[in-house]
Amino acid sequence: MNRTSVFQAVSAPGPLGSILVRGWARTRRDTKEVTFLEINDGSCLRNVQVVVDHAVADKRFKDVNTGASVEIHGEHVASPASGQNWEVRAERVVLIGMADQETYPLQKKRHSDEFLRTIAHLRPRTNKYGALARIRSEAAFAVHDFFRGRGFWHLHAPILTGSDCEGAGEMFRVTSLPPEYRPKPGADAHAEDFFGRQANLTVSGQLEAELYACALGKVYTFGPTFRAENSNTPRHAAEFWMIEPEFAFGDLAEDMQLAEDLTKAMVRHVVEHRADDLELFGKFVDKTLLGDLEILLAKPFARISYAQAIEILEDSKRDFEFQVLFGSDLQTEHERFLAEEHFRQPVIVYDYPRTIKPFYMRLNDDGDTVAAMDLLVPRVGELVGGSQREERLNILSDRMDEQGLNKDAYWWYLDIRRFGSAPHAGFGMGFERFLMMITGATNIRDVIPFPRTPGHLEF
Repeated sequence: MNRTSVFQAVSAPGPLGSILVRGWARTRRDTKEVTFLEINDGSCLRNVQVVVDHAVADKRFKDVNTGASVEIHGEHVASPASGQNWEVRAERVVLIGMADQETYPLQKKRHSDEFLRTIAHLRPRTNKYGALARIRSEAAFAVHDFFRGRGFWHLHAPILTGSDCEGAGEMFRVTSLPPEYRPKPGADAHAEDFFGRQANLTVSGQLEAELYACALGKVYTFGPTFRAENSNTPRHAAEFWMIEPEFAFGDLAEDMQLAEDLTKAMVRHVVEHRADDLELFGKFVDKTLLGDLEILLAKPFARISYAQAIEILEDSKRDFEFQVLFGSDLQTEHERFLAEEHFRQPVIVYDYPRTIKPFYMRLNDDGDTVAAMDLLVPRVGELVGGSQREERLNILSDRMDEQGLNKDAYWWYLDIRRFGSAPHAGFGMGFERFLMMITGATNIRDVIPFPRTPGHLEF
């Protein structure tokens, strides 16, 4: 007897004979002589119908209800029912794990996203979140496939760090000291801590990636990052995943093209490999989704300078919540207007004022702007933020002084500019924001398995 997945069962070209299917019961419908079970094992969106003749059912079969795990031994046969080609005629049904019907929270009806967030351990059993999990997995594979094909080396960046990449100070401190610990007056507050200095959860793997890019040429990191920003917006979470490539001997133009190529490659891969799952989101979440993805793949992304972006926003005469001011950062409503309404496609904005960007971005010849870029996409706003990095030691040092950074904490970063400095560039893509874009989900809490947000640390 062959064991098969639900995906194999529902997509087989013909009867397979004796098979074994394991999964969870989605629905049960009893008639006088037979019972119809819908079984899903998580391998695909569609269920397989199992027909159980009451003559073969044992005494435990009465407990096979929604949510129960089962093992089906039977024959894979053509189905006489409309809407499906195949079904399984059960010869034996084994109840693996019961699901208490009085307390099992998932039934055959649509549940709100807000409710499902409270049961994040069970929500992947729903159609929507099962599809999202498969799309997330496939998109992650696409990231590695893309960079491997372009000669990038995968770097595991540290999660614990003593540096602040963004310079904003919104970092989670990590300590091994007990809550009641108090340092002696005048003593170093971190002297007795595990590392002998303050440690934090990383907000980015970029700085470490720069070190390796200046040795291996092309690297990328893909891992969890953390930000202690007390924000409850639909676009922010305290724990999120970032894709961060860095490459030596590159400039801003190459950086923008790499961001476009990566975005398109990820979308194309998911469209090709998870079409059924994406169709669910196109049907029930956002009816314009699939058409927008086609546009994304078909056309080169638009490119405009920051100054041009401000001009477009001012000329729109739109009554934005946040005023459009030259020299201030673009807000989400500005970003989405550019991508969704003005260009109606992804757009890359480049050459931002130096005063609103981090210290590591390369100063342009005008002295007022930096070689930075943001990739803006419909539904999300900023998907990618990147720049050509400042490779000139004296200018980097001055920029750190401008932003009040302690250069002693970045001695190793400055060394890269002392020893064989070279132009290099890179960016960061928020993986969850990509998933929001490709599924139409409007809340980051719904595209990450176990969301961590202010006041919420479940599971």
